Amino acid sequence: MADALFEHRRLAAVYDPLDPDRSDLDAYAALADELGAASVLDIGCGTGTFACLLARRGLEVTGLDPARASLEVARAKPGADQVRWIQGEAAALPPLQVDLVTMTGNVAQVFLTDAGWAAVLRGAWSALRPGGHLVFETRDPQRRAWQAWDREHAYVRADLDDGWVERWPEVTGVDGPLVSFRSVIRFADGETLTSTSTLRFRERAEVEATLRAAGFTVAGVRDAPDRPGLEFVFVARRS
Repeated sequence: MADALFEHRRLAAVYDPLDPDRSDLDAYAALADELGAASVLDIGCGTGTFACLLARRGLEVTGLDPARASLEVARAKPGADQVRWIQGEAAALPPLQVDLVTMTGNVAQVFLTDAGWAAVLRGAWSALRPGGHLVFETRDPQRRAWQAWDREHAYVRADLDDGWVERWPEVTGVDGPLVSFRSVIRFADGETLTSTSTLRFRERAEVEATLRAAGFTVAGVRDAPDRPGLEFVFVARRS
């Protein structure tokens, strides 16, 4: 099940205005060029910003997400008609043979169990042609990013045609590698909605071990240019 932030129609509609700076995607687009990818599967594509960006650059793109409301937003964007949109899970993909599979943002951290994460990696492996690459990021747990997930440090507001909307996070629990939080979204008309989420923070060695177990070779672990020192960007090749 997708979080309300992505599945609730009103929340999905304001997701992009509340997070307008997607310069984090520049590094992924550059990696697609570096790896010579002509076809891409974007797992957890959300509102489709990255999928449409790649499609406008002439790549063959498939966007996958479980949230219907987010995909409705994605389908209305420029370039969306050039993307194949699939509502579903990575573990149940139709046959694909792409050059590159991506998981941007927090996507790789939403899979909380070992079995769930292994299933996603198997789905990515199956969707790749031999020698194709999987690229994703995950936050370094040692940096404890969740300590700044509060209204003081992470408040955002957007002024829209029909009024303002504001959002801030509140951490509700930390249980080992699992960090739970709620997003509070308040609208100018007085409606306040919340979306609960949990992310799993995996250590670098743990991620590398799971990649090898799934049949990948770890080709490199890079820094995130927009958040230096805070995340690991994994580049893995289907063996």
